[in-house]
Amino acid sequence: MAQAEEVKETSNISSFDKYFEMIQSRKKLPLALQETLTAAFLKIPVSSFPQVSGGKVIEIMADTSITDAVKILSGYNILSAPVKNPDAGTDTDWRHRYLGIIDYSAIILWVLETTELAAVALSATNATAASVGAGAAGTLGALALGMTVPAAVAGLTFAAAGAAVVGVAADTEKGKDAPTAADNLGEDFYKVILQEEPFKSTTVRSILKYYRWAPFLPVAKDSSMLSVLLLLSKYKLKNVPVIERGKPDINNYITQSAVVQGLEGCKGRDWFDCIAAQSIADLGLPFISSHEVISIQSNELVLEAFKRMKENQIGGIPVVEGPKKKIVGNVSIRDIRHLLLQLELFSNFRQPTVRDFMNTIVSTTQDFGRVFPPITCKLDSTLGSVIQTLASKSVHRVYVVADKEDELAGVITLRDVISCFIFEPPNHFDDHFGFSAKEMLSQ
Repeated sequence: MAQAEEVKETSNISSFDKYFEMIQSRKKLPLALQETLTAAFLKIPVSSFPQVSGGKVIEIMADTSITDAVKILSGYNILSAPVKNPDAGTDTDWRHRYLGIIDYSAIILWVLETTELAAVALSATNATAASVGAGAAGTLGALALGMTVPAAVAGLTFAAAGAAVVGVAADTEKGKDAPTAADNLGEDFYKVILQEEPFKSTTVRSILKYYRWAPFLPVAKDSSMLSVLLLLSKYKLKNVPVIERGKPDINNYITQSAVVQGLEGCKGRDWFDCIAAQSIADLGLPFISSHEVISIQSNELVLEAFKRMKENQIGGIPVVEGPKKKIVGNVSIRDIRHLLLQLELFSNFRQPTVRDFMNTIVSTTQDFGRVFPPITCKLDSTLGSVIQTLASKSVHRVYVVADKEDELAGVITLRDVISCFIFEPPNHFDDHFGFSAKEMLSQ
């Protein structure tokens, strides 16, 4: 077991190193300027970064029900929140006080998977038939989520899952197969999610570890902003909690988006303007070229899009058409919520293609700008214009197109933008993070 853990740690850390080495090899920013910027960020304390809106970080207790967690996230209009351990008491070690970060999209993934498993249970003649393994979980459970049945159930019995939809899929007695049963749960099941078991009593704690895409790793207020930037870029964190030494409660919550917005606010400063005025091509962008971009054809199933995001641990993918990959849209992991919020989609969530999915969202919501059409730029666009687009439109990626045909040439993410300005000094990882941080990053 120890050897397996060591291999896993080495593999994950190596993947971070490989990414950053690739960035450094493709980046065309003068090394002297990178060194100057890296040294500057090393001197800026985390405490200088603006506080979150309202000055208070919203937290969710681990024993909070899934239903209440959704209400909290929705009420504060946030997509994720740190999860606090109610059993920690007065323990001052943040590793005991916080269990991770729960994301709204992760909750939706769990709900959809549980929907599928409930349908399997209802269509099976006995518990043995219901638990035949990942193959029985169908397209969503086995392929889209890539999880085995025991892990997906997260402690719920098939009896409990079946009880959740008793009276909802009443015609299952006619011998319908699992896919048909799941496709016809419809509006009544959406009500079950909010009011009935197992959703009402399932806690955030019980699903957290199955859907953790990134470790919970805070920095202290007196840490350097360089450490934060490295965590958000090289080490792939979406957000970095900030704590005050001796007071382990979270003081601030720094996201990739907030950092890029902060960079955009540096307009007018010489060091920023000299970089921002250059074209992305002159700086070596996009770092991720067309053949490396994970994409989805518009006629493929939308569940396949979410499967690729989860497998590759990315937040969004471009929707393309034809062999030349003409870009026609964008689907992000945040959009998975529409599979529940739009009853037209939820009632047959396995059948819509990506184009069906986007068209339904456009016709029924105000999310046109987020989903369709995609946010793009040209190879001669300036880095400053790309940063402004990312900041003003609150998006996580801009797709680069090569010509008038909108042929996909690459993608620029928030992570790439942050990586433009910095590199990791020798021994910074060991000197500033320590063994515990390295251990967390390797999970």
